[in-house]
Amino acid sequence: MAKRNTYFEDEVVHKKIDIKQFGRILKYIMPYKHIFIIVCVLMLVSACTALLPPMLLRYVINDVVVEKSMAKLFYVVCGLVFLAATDIGLTYAQQRMMGQMGHSVIADMRKDIFYKLQELPFEYFDNRPDGKIVVRVTDYINDLANFFTNYVVMFLVYLVKIVIVTIFMLSLSPELTIIVVCTVVPMMALVFLLRYKIRRRFAWHRAKLSNRSAFLIETIMGEKIVKNYNRVEKNKSIYEDLHNQSVNVWWGIVKLNNLNTPIVEIFWNIGTLCLYGVALYLILNGSSQVDAGTVVAFISYMGLFSGPLTQIAIIIQQMAQVSSNLEQVFDTIDYEVQIKDEEGDVSLDNVKGQVDFDNMTFSYEDDINILENMNLHVKPGETIALVGPTGAGKTTIINLITRFYDVTGGSVKIDGNDVRKVTLESLREEVGVLMQDPFIFKGTVMENIRYGRLDATDEECIAAAKYIYADEFIGRLPHGYDEELEERGEGLSAGEKQLISFARIILKNPSVIILDEATSSIDTETENMIQKALDVILSEKTAFIVAHRLSTIRNADRILYIADKGIAEEGNHRELMEKRGLYYQLNSSNYIK
Repeated sequence: MAKRNTYFEDEVVHKKIDIKQFGRILKYIMPYKHIFIIVCVLMLVSACTALLPPMLLRYVINDVVVEKSMAKLFYVVCGLVFLAATDIGLTYAQQRMMGQMGHSVIADMRKDIFYKLQELPFEYFDNRPDGKIVVRVTDYINDLANFFTNYVVMFLVYLVKIVIVTIFMLSLSPELTIIVVCTVVPMMALVFLLRYKIRRRFAWHRAKLSNRSAFLIETIMGEKIVKNYNRVEKNKSIYEDLHNQSVNVWWGIVKLNNLNTPIVEIFWNIGTLCLYGVALYLILNGSSQVDAGTVVAFISYMGLFSGPLTQIAIIIQQMAQVSSNLEQVFDTIDYEVQIKDEEGDVSLDNVKGQVDFDNMTFSYEDDINILENMNLHVKPGETIALVGPTGAGKTTIINLITRFYDVTGGSVKIDGNDVRKVTLESLREEVGVLMQDPFIFKGTVMENIRYGRLDATDEECIAAAKYIYADEFIGRLPHGYDEELEERGEGLSAGEKQLISFARIILKNPSVIILDEATSSIDTETENMIQKALDVILSEKTAFIVAHRLSTIRNADRILYIADKGIAEEGNHRELMEKRGLYYQLNSSNYIK
């Protein structure tokens, strides 16, 4: 398992543009290639029409003014109006179509990353704060949407516009074209250098924003603990520090960005003066190519030449930021899912509930085994309790049964079938898990009970709730089973949330049931009721129980004391107490109540 990244550690980001990342976007663009082609054509036509007004102005100055022809002036004005209207119409059409295509592409990418999150192993989530995962799915994708909606095609258009403007200028006057190029090229060299420095800081800023978001989400999720442990002021201090880091980097970006306008204006004024000076010199020396109209046209073309170059510098800066975002997004999409269905996997059917650990070894990190060469054979219908010190591997054992993780060595089998050779859907239909912290989704009580069996009728859901004595408290809710629950079951007690989760697993009716500290949040009275129901439920099921309450485990068929990378002691409650070993000491220390 890789080292976990935290909110105070910057994610590793590449500072260079990775063209391969953009190449992968073609896969998302291909379904909309007809829109893409139309947009490209519209934008190229729009770029060409933008180059005609300076030629008309040249004609006005050189011919219309000299001839004082109002008719020609009228036609020129009509031409300018037509070109302006055409440019507005083309720009509107291409922006609308590009926006449609860009958002469709990003929508497809959003679906891909969400679908992948549903498949990713626990290891992926263990190694990253929730906030940094959320940032990838939201902020980074939003940046991509903005880029592909506004910049992708424009980049190509600006390149073409530069070429066309250069051809136009050369056709009018090579001498003045040289002046424009000699002015714009050094200006753009400084602009590109400036954008390069800004681009590097954008990568740092993005990492700082990710850190801040990670801490923010962690604090929201642990709000009650924050207040209970008087961490409000300390957390304010941590947030202020993370926020200041982000702001300081951002102000560095702003200061550099503010240099852009002075640089452009200085070179623009120098270029304009040089252009007028050289033009005047050529006119006074009788040049046939340079006249007043040509000079005015060149001033316009200098703007049309430098403007796209400036925009290209900005787009390249955006490309670098987007490339880094793409890297993080594709890191999620490409993350190798090793726990998945393979060809030839079988479906678990008619499960009796025999579970075997054969010479099983497991490690979260290379060369650091949590469990080593462990053997355990559980008969159908047998109840196994797991006790032992924290970190010994109790939860790991049950996670291997559900295949939340895969064994490093040996095997885990259900009814003789290696869990790595059966379909995940059938495995998790037959193995039900009740966690210490039950998760309640936003929705009605009925929807939460039905979560694992969408085909269940209302009557079946109600029967499951009655079976576990949840019907009593549900009946007290204003709308009963139709009561709308808030996210994480806000407003319900810990015991009430756990009762709903018990009803959920009863409705699912798995062959193997795992209780991971599932009754620790329930009061004694509620536990007594649930214990009666569990005695009936577990009597026909294979069960694994991780618990600290003696009442939960003393009736187990076997109790396993997990320590030293395996099973240190094994037996029922009476046998282990008579042995006066590790389990006896655990009881004596009140670890088990």
